[in-house]
Amino acid sequence: MEIPMRHKAALLALVIMVSGSFGCSPTVKVATPEKPITINLNVKIQHEILVKVDKELDSVLSEDSGLF
Repeated sequence: MEIPMRHKAALLALVIMVSGSFGCSPTVKVATPEKPITINLNVKIQHEILVKVDKELDSVLSEDSGLF
């Protein structure tokens, strides 16, 4: 029992399409950054300074200070 030429051609086309679809599949690459990651903590330090200055101003401008 011999396979007809038309079926061979269809099978060959199917094999080519499947192998081509594997070649086009997307890939994901994970790479480390070249520069180190830095975390800026200046916001917290400035916040503490502002709170201290604000508390000092409250004590200076309070009604007990006699300024006004």
